[in-house]
Amino acid sequence: MSLVLDPAAQDLLFREARTANTFTDEPVTDEQVQAIYDLVKYGPTAFNQTPLRITLVRSPEARERLVKHMAEGNQAKTAAAPLVAILSADNEFHEELPALLPHFPQAKDMFFAERPAREQSALFNAALQAAYFIVGVRAAGLAAGPMTGLDFAGLQKEFLDDDHTPLMVVNIGKPGEDAWFPRSPRLAYDEVVTTV
Repeated sequence: MSLVLDPAAQDLLFREARTANTFTDEPVTDEQVQAIYDLVKYGPTAFNQTPLRITLVRSPEARERLVKHMAEGNQAKTAAAPLVAILSADNEFHEELPALLPHFPQAKDMFFAERPAREQSALFNAALQAAYFIVGVRAAGLAAGPMTGLDFAGLQKEFLDDDHTPLMVVNIGKPGEDAWFPRSPRLAYDEVVTTV
């Protein structure tokens, strides 16, 4: 076997995991979300930066405010999901670098003094962390429904500030009835990998 990860875990995280479109009404607890974060925070990023920010939308009032910013096809499932998370990139992540990178504290000013450099790095590394978060949701035995069909400017104005760039909204919970669309094809190894 080429992979050391148990085949059942491979299925849970990748082969059998799907983007969910319906969910049961079983709640997702704060303890589950903390366990997910405490696992995925170890995923690698450049300079050990941690720009991902997670906003959990739990109250009915906040959910109503969020749903109006979702694309029409995403509104009903976002309204009904047990938990919804807004994932964003903190463009001021560099302020934490001296604590996160104690052996190289000057990285904060050497590489990220200018806002455009911070925004580019925050977007890339928060996207990496968002992918880890989705895999972590699966590791918790839950399903994730990540979506980018939304009004990003409206979402930012409603829930964030100018220092946070929204990346996606993720519905989270136990998959419900008819949760999956048919699996779409993936590219084969030979279509993606070249050797030089």
